[in-house]
Amino acid sequence: MLATLPLQFLEVLMLAAVRVTAFLVIAPPFSHNAIPLRIKAMLGVCLALAVTPRLNERYTSLGTGDYMAALVAELLAGAAMGFMVMLVFAAIQSAGGLIDYFGGFAMAQGFDPQSMVNGAQFARFFHFAALALLVASDGYQLVLAGLFRSFDAISLGAGIALGSSAQSLSAALGQMFLSAVQIAGPLLVVLMLADIGLGLLTRAAPALNAFAMGFPLKIFITLMLASSVFVVLPAVVSALVREALTLFPGAGS
Repeated sequence: MLATLPLQFLEVLMLAAVRVTAFLVIAPPFSHNAIPLRIKAMLGVCLALAVTPRLNERYTSLGTGDYMAALVAELLAGAAMGFMVMLVFAAIQSAGGLIDYFGGFAMAQGFDPQSMVNGAQFARFFHFAALALLVASDGYQLVLAGLFRSFDAISLGAGIALGSSAQSLSAALGQMFLSAVQIAGPLLVVLMLADIGLGLLTRAAPALNAFAMGFPLKIFITLMLASSVFVVLPAVVSALVREALTLFPGAGS
């Protein structure tokens, strides 16, 4: 009994699996350390199987050296696209970090080794809320669909253009800082006005020591008004995910 091994199919599967796995290792929510690395690798191979028959039709076999270079190119392509998705959650986490800093929670920072988040209460709360919203709203399916469409824009082994990738990453980084300020902006304005009011009160009555009661006052204001920021978080997550998908190669086609 003879059995033929489809070497070309395996080559395509390996190239596609490297891009998908590199994406899953970096892009939330798949990058969470509670998911073992071997599970991410198996999930990457399973997802690559879905696109391998279509990619196999237009693939031409490569030599050993060219194939190794193609593997490296696929690794870089998947990592770059995963980093763009990670910036979405970095914007939301940064917004929570700004609220922690201005609200007086920054002194209780801690590092979460599972989510790799270093921040206080609101930074971690916003991060986990964004992950929950992404899963509950099926936003992760849009992210995976954008990843699959990238195979049409970037053929296997072709790699990504460094110039356009650097431009996309710099635009995404600027958008991250802008989004963080826009999310936390209203609450930051209120906390800034509270600081100004406490400063004027201290100037009018120096013996009152208004800054001593400023910490509990700002914490109270933050807890009272943080719900207004959380209400708009679902729309913000959806908009940021769609913004990140526009940076994917071929996502708009």
